[in-house]
Order: sequence, then structure tokens, then C-alpha cells
Amino acid sequence: IAPLGWHVVVYFEAADLPELWDFFGALPTVVVDHMGRPDVTQPIDGPGFSLFLRLLREHPNVWSKVSCPERLSIAGPPAIDREPCPYRDVVPFARAVVEAFPDRVLWGSDWPHPNLKTHMPDDGLLVDFIAQIAVTSELQQRLLVTNPMRLYWPEEV
Repeated sequence: IAPLGWHVVVYFEAADLPELWDFFGALPTVVVDHMGRPDVTQPIDGPGFSLFLRLLREHPNVWSKVSCPERLSIAGPPAIDREPCPYRDVVPFARAVVEAFPDRVLWGSDWPHPNLKTHMPDDGLLVDFIAQIAVTSELQQRLLVTNPMRLYWPEEV
């Protein structure tokens, strides 16, 4: 796929990362969907998410999508009478990826939200999530414009 300028988008559960480690390292460019599905009930510095960050640190061919907080969140979206921080339990995980790997991170809404059976997320809250995870205009520019351009249209950058 490398001669074609393609990349592979992978979805996996966080528990499966150890057995996929070498496979990901052997591919030319990998985009991990949903930050590798971290367990947001565990500490951000716990072994599961730390291993994912190590994967990104040790494999410059691996990118991450900070997408689908509605699928990862236990807390869910904010209620009308709570603070306006959508998917607050996912924010530290996504922010850690955005800040540590600002040149290899992408945002996505996952629209039209396939396979959701219990609820349909508010796409406005998903957009509001961006400011919580990319807290500067520079990080937002990289997340939403610069990085997608580099990945999908490198000849334009």
C-alpha cells in the first residue's frame, strides 16, 4: 500500500494491543481509530493507555483518531443542568494524545454513527468536544486542517 500513498485504519480493543504491536510497526502508515478504545474508568497513567501512548512514541508510522467519545464515555454527554463539558471522562485521554502527538492526530465525528443501538449522539456536542481536547488554536489547526492535509493530500502541503 505504501507505493499507492495509502494507509490502514485499524479498530481494536485496548486489551488486544500487545498482540498487534509488531503488526502495526510493520505497516507503512497506521491510523488507530478511537484512540485504541481506552478504558476511561481506568487511570490515564494506567498500563492500558500508557501502552497505547508508548506505541505512538515508538512507532512514528502510527497516527491516532481522537474520535467517538460517545462510544468510550461512561459519564455520557452533559445533562442540561451540569457543566458544559461533553464526555468529560474521555477528555483527559484525548487531550493527552493531542498534546503528546500533535503532528499525528486526527479528529472525526464517526458520522453517521454506525452500529449504535441505544442512542444517537448530538453532533454539536461532538464538535464542542474539540475545544476540550485541543485547547489552543494551533492544536485545533493541526487536528482539523494540517494533519488531515498531510495524511490525505501530502502533495498539497
